[in-house]
Amino acid sequence: MRHKKLSTLLATLATSTIMMAQGWPAAYEGVMLQGFYWNSYDATNWKNLESQADELSQYFKLIWIPQSGNCGSESMGYDPLYWFDNYKSAFGSEHELRSMIQTFKQKGLGTIADVVINHRKTLTNWVDFPKETYNGTTYQLLPTDICKDDCSGKTAQWAQQNGYQLSQNYDTGDGVDFARDLDHKSLNVQNNVKAYLNFLLNDLGYAGVRYDMVKGYSASFTALYNDAAKPQFSIGEYFDGNKQLVINWINGTKVNNAIQSAAFDFPMRYAIRDAANNSNWSKLGNGGLATDQAYSRYAVTFIENHDTQTRSDNPQDPIRKDTLAANAYLLAMPGTPCVFLQHWLAYKPEIKNMILLRNLTGINNQSSWTQNENYVGRYVLTSTGTRGKLLAAVGSSAADYTPTTGNWALSAEGKNYRYFIEKSQETAWPSLPSGTYYDDTRVTLRAITETEGAKIVYTIDNTTPTASSLTIENGTTLSLPEGSYTMKTALLYNGRVWGQTERQYSVKSFKPYSISVNVNADQVGWQSMNVWSWGGDGSHKPTATSWPGDNITTTTTQGGKQWYTLNYTMNSNDDYVNFVFNTNKGSQQTENVQNVKQTSYFIVTTEKDNNGHYKVLDVTSEYATGINTVVADRTSTPVATTVTTIDGRTLRKFNGKITANEAIQGLPQGIYIVNGKKIVK
Repeated sequence: MRHKKLSTLLATLATSTIMMAQGWPAAYEGVMLQGFYWNSYDATNWKNLESQADELSQYFKLIWIPQSGNCGSESMGYDPLYWFDNYKSAFGSEHELRSMIQTFKQKGLGTIADVVINHRKTLTNWVDFPKETYNGTTYQLLPTDICKDDCSGKTAQWAQQNGYQLSQNYDTGDGVDFARDLDHKSLNVQNNVKAYLNFLLNDLGYAGVRYDMVKGYSASFTALYNDAAKPQFSIGEYFDGNKQLVINWINGTKVNNAIQSAAFDFPMRYAIRDAANNSNWSKLGNGGLATDQAYSRYAVTFIENHDTQTRSDNPQDPIRKDTLAANAYLLAMPGTPCVFLQHWLAYKPEIKNMILLRNLTGINNQSSWTQNENYVGRYVLTSTGTRGKLLAAVGSSAADYTPTTGNWALSAEGKNYRYFIEKSQETAWPSLPSGTYYDDTRVTLRAITETEGAKIVYTIDNTTPTASSLTIENGTTLSLPEGSYTMKTALLYNGRVWGQTERQYSVKSFKPYSISVNVNADQVGWQSMNVWSWGGDGSHKPTATSWPGDNITTTTTQGGKQWYTLNYTMNSNDDYVNFVFNTNKGSQQTENVQNVKQTSYFIVTTEKDNNGHYKVLDVTSEYATGINTVVADRTSTPVATTVTTIDGRTLRKFNGKITANEAIQGLPQGIYIVNGKKIVK
């Protein structure tokens, strides 16, 4: 009997292990955010994303971030160079990456790694991949790991001319010309990829993986890698609108008859694009993976991504109108929705509300759904979650739609969409989710209840609503006062109060303000300076339309230094400006200086980054505020500035007076003595 129990236990554990390895959880209720867009270097650097963890984790369970390895230059990550070493990308350092992932994890937000293993860049010639050491083991791809037909045979021709041997295997999928296509039949490639995935998942702490360009190699290799790495979340980018081809890829990832990866629902994406762009909402009937009960678990649905959005270098294939209605459809349907960051930023209150209603009703990736109406002007559906039903109407005539059957209450509405939930939810529902708002902010309070004649009571002083609290009719719109507070709303009828909901609001007034940006180039000896600027609301571009930008002619003197000075106006609460400073017709330039929204002071240092760009030291705290971050004697001018260790060893000596920050710039963290003053770095 004991042996039977043990066998049953072992069988259960084995089954659990298989289930955990099946590519995507069953009945998963989470929503994912694509946390970047093309060239979003400033908006989505690791520190900036980490600062949003509290807000993001209230609405999303997963965030997909750019490929985080070093590509050798500023890059979106799709030309990978290093897999283990030099882990600094255009979005931040390894330390910043680890900090962000850990913060997200603490908030219940899993990070999805962008994994690019179809192809890889080389260092100095066509076939020299970097040699890297991780956990005492050296990893390096070899020329024989490159597919025989890479770059339409050009690589093989070069290799033959230069004495190298490529793999004898042809590519098992599509190729690229800008990097070397890897032969996944190679055991060395397989071992490198497995170690790389282990590094991402078990060292850096990623929750799952998004495989780039899975058309580039056989689905069997995704099966092989996931069987070894066992990510709970795995998504393949099978870029194709043919539903059957995407299904074939998903089935191709099976191990022991268990699917190992989900896939982006491109078929559904194209149906949504066609419906919105052509104002023909019947095209939603074309569906995709998410509308197929057999595959909705493995459907990661989306409307737009970095490859479809409008880009300055390419018009791409964007959704051109009715973005809100498209998101309303996305977030009402089964599958795992992936919201595009640009949509989130542009329509945050509306998308928040859609996610809250999806969560309230418990819609998951395997929820059942029905099509209620399907014609050119309107598409109506009902999804059934674990805690209720959500009815969504989208299209040019959505505003005219009201359910004629059932026990429905309007819960959200906007341009070309309406959401209804069942009155049995018994809750007061504010139209405005928690967040920070500016100037005239209004919220509509709705009574979702089967009790006819119920009103709404509310407070904004953090007290619990009672029958004697402020009372309004169902559907009343209120203007919110300035300040930070919790609004508590509840239903009221015949003295009974129930169905309380809370929202945290911070309402502020905004007035445009001016900033100055000041740059000193004494260390590098620049005799003139230009600026290339961008970002924010788009009003901060240089007058010159081409590199190297505008010549800076205004200078100011402060702290005994001459500063090149620029002036800008911040026009909204989220406005900012980015810079590259340069000289000598742009032949010498600084690294990017990003997200500047206050008066700032920068020093161009002699230290350079991997791209040969001069690093910039932010000394704003010393000059703009009058409060020094280091102790410095400004009453006398020493002949030299000396930096020593606390045990008296001289590290540096400068002729003339410089600030303590400049003196210790580039040194590791520690305690130093600068002209007799203790400095902690």
